[in-house]
Amino acid sequence: MRKIMTLLFAVLVLAGMPRAEAAGSSRKLEQAQSVYSSAMRWSDYEGAWQMVDPAVRAEKPLTDLELERYRQLQVSSYREGGNGELEDGTIARSVEIGVINRHTQAERTIRYQERWRWDPETKRWWQMAGLPDFWEGK
Repeated sequence: MRKIMTLLFAVLVLAGMPRAEAAGSSRKLEQAQSVYSSAMRWSDYEGAWQMVDPAVRAEKPLTDLELERYRQLQVSSYREGGNGELEDGTIARSVEIGVINRHTQAERTIRYQERWRWDPETKRWWQMAGLPDFWEGK
């Protein structure tokens, strides 16, 4: 009877491990999104850039000119939508961002889709969409 109880306990512990890892991953997603959101709310584009996936940063590095363009903008609002899991396992979150041009004082609002990827090696979430394009490709 003791062996059966020990075996049953081991099975329950092992069965609970993926859920515990998923719960930890979920908490880490909330933390990563909070750090990224805070950086964006405070117009800390360099801080937000550090949350972007290193592969994306290497593929499309942020130039000094682009960084200066971001510095001309003050974030006035940052409204987060809910998270949704995509087929590839990434998480999508819709965001509405209000920005004010510091020179013209003109305000506009854009919609932006964040995509978050879990990195099992570093055990952290990375934002894959890069920084928002406030200029819509212009």
